Amino acid sequence: MTPTQKTIAVNDISLAYFEWNGGADTDLPPMIFAHATGFHARVWDAIIARFPGRHIYSIDLRGHGRSSGGPIEHWHQLSGDVCAFLDALRIGDALGIGHSMGAHTLLQCAADRPNAFSRLVLFDPVVLAPEFYATGTPLFTPDNPHPAGRRKRDFASIEAMIERFGKRDPYDIFDPKVFEDYCRYGLLPAPSCDGFELACPPEVEASVYGSSLSNVAILETARTVDVPTLIVRAKQTTSMDFKGSPTWPKLASTMPKGEDLYRPDMTHFHPFQDPADAAKIIAGFEAR
Repeated sequence: MTPTQKTIAVNDISLAYFEWNGGADTDLPPMIFAHATGFHARVWDAIIARFPGRHIYSIDLRGHGRSSGGPIEHWHQLSGDVCAFLDALRIGDALGIGHSMGAHTLLQCAADRPNAFSRLVLFDPVVLAPEFYATGTPLFTPDNPHPAGRRKRDFASIEAMIERFGKRDPYDIFDPKVFEDYCRYGLLPAPSCDGFELACPPEVEASVYGSSLSNVAILETARTVDVPTLIVRAKQTTSMDFKGSPTWPKLASTMPKGEDLYRPDMTHFHPFQDPADAAKIIAGFEAR
């Protein structure tokens, strides 16, 4: 399954996306995938491969992958881009699959475009408990920036990135195919034509974390999403641990057709830790 890379002008950016089986003659709805902060559209390849013949879109969100756009000031920028994408391609009744920030984005889009999705499967959406939004205090500020802004951005080769991160936490728990895709499609040729650089610049990644409390209305927004929605939550931790779930445990119970699936055996990187299991969850929820 080889996708076609495409771009579309939305809002003030060029949004890149990958399309599988664009001419597929199927009665099944299209599938739309949205990735997490710092990732890109092709980290879903190992899951997408388990849905042969389906019409599938996987999006590079603003400032990530092959999409343009600078640092993120508000998460509505992300959902606004995806809504414009849905409008332009006249997509309706899709099955939306999102992870982390991408799951938050699809949840907001489902509220803003009620006919766009027929079902949602959201792995660990960044929708925090009410007390986090009540303070109105950003988690990170210019005086206390997120450490992602200091990430190494330049690599001599794709193999160099694989070698650097292969044994590091959390990449060492990734499925080998997913990890290779993360590296292979997460680099772009450097403007100097000497080596490669991260497709998501560190300052963009840091800005997403820095603006993670910007959509303070997301909990009320979730209450209006009237499509079957499966919230897949990883293990809960008490510290700021990238492997722990950021999702408010009561989120699904506030939604008209929400369902909670708690998987303490998995980390926040569930779809990339075990893509076969994630695909099974998606297929099972759709088949109901």
